[in-house]
Amino acid sequence: MAQKFKPSAPVKPAAATASATTAGAAKATAPTQPVQFIFDKSNYRMLIISVAVVALGFVLMSGTTDIYSTTKIVIAPIVVLGGFALGFFAILKKPSAN
Repeated sequence: MAQKFKPSAPVKPAAATASATTAGAAKATAPTQPVQFIFDKSNYRMLIISVAVVALGFVLMSGTTDIYSTTKIVIAPIVVLGGFALGFFAILKKPSAN
């Protein structure tokens, strides 16, 4: 649907409305800090492993043609739940102090 009206004035970004001297002073006085990520390398590693474990559980669940096999009914759901538990732990684990 076509727009039937035009804005009366162009919209200016907030940074353009501030004076250049105050913006430059704010940038110069801001201390530079290293970027802190929420997750550590070990967290990402555990997340990737948990995704692989869940995928393995679903592959085990697809399994053979026998519907009532122990692998499909018991082992595969336990593997999937274990993968989800590992992913939950990987998200909640605090990164190391160093």
